[in-house]
Amino acid sequence: MFTKQKITRITTLVATLFLLACGTSALAASKTVILATTTSTQDSGLLDVLVPAFEKESGFQVKTISVGSGQAMKMGEKGEADVLLVHSPDAEKKFMADGFGTTRRLVMHNDFIIVGPATDPAKIKGATAADALKRIAQSGTVFASRGDNSGTHAKEKGLWKAAGISPDGQKWYQQTGLGMGQTLNVAAEKKGYTLTDRATYLSLKKGLGLEILVEGDGKLLNIYHVIELNTVKWPKVNAEGGKAFADFMIAKKSQEIIGRFGVEKFGAPLFFPDAGKKPESLGL
Repeated sequence: MFTKQKITRITTLVATLFLLACGTSALAASKTVILATTTSTQDSGLLDVLVPAFEKESGFQVKTISVGSGQAMKMGEKGEADVLLVHSPDAEKKFMADGFGTTRRLVMHNDFIIVGPATDPAKIKGATAADALKRIAQSGTVFASRGDNSGTHAKEKGLWKAAGISPDGQKWYQQTGLGMGQTLNVAAEKKGYTLTDRATYLSLKKGLGLEILVEGDGKLLNIYHVIELNTVKWPKVNAEGGKAFADFMIAKKSQEIIGRFGVEKFGAPLFFPDAGKKPESLGL
């Protein structure tokens, strides 16, 4: 039979074990950093290099959620991530103006390209981005759009607007609602065109049957920033982990990794490091 004293001891032990378990759980959570980022950083393979290096150096463990920039920022607005790595400048500026982020730092850039079948039915090769889109619309050739409010989709919509074309609802304009890699596959399957970041295309080009047809237009610049979240709005955000990752992305060693990434395989880097540069130097 349990005495009152034994019951008290058992209750104390159970409570202690519970508190220890909660403490261990909280500690594990504090060492996890939730990174909301774009599919391009994941599909290109860049994060497969950077994340392990960050984890080894910092002791944090990264949980990567790869979505479009728009979705990543929606997560940030809800406090569902600790740090963002995105490439949709106009949306980022609004995100910061609305008070969801505390710091937004320039990390790197590459460029967008328009790819399509070698036969190039719309005859866009060598054209400017605006002219290329006009020719695609006039020819009625399939254009696969991500249609997912990502940074790539935002860039694409801006290009259509600059070209004076409203593609929504047109039979040849097909929105996939998918990431970059999957959208490239759709364009390849339908022998159509799409806008893609260069890094993802080069990483996946084997077997696609799509060629770079439009590149080098200044309007196709693709710029990435790392954003820390506002803990006043979201106190449970892992601010320490988010800051550690943001600091890591702009550190000299990491910038060197970014600058070398892709050189061995493709003969040229897939991204160009920009930490410390003035935004105006990139036309921002």
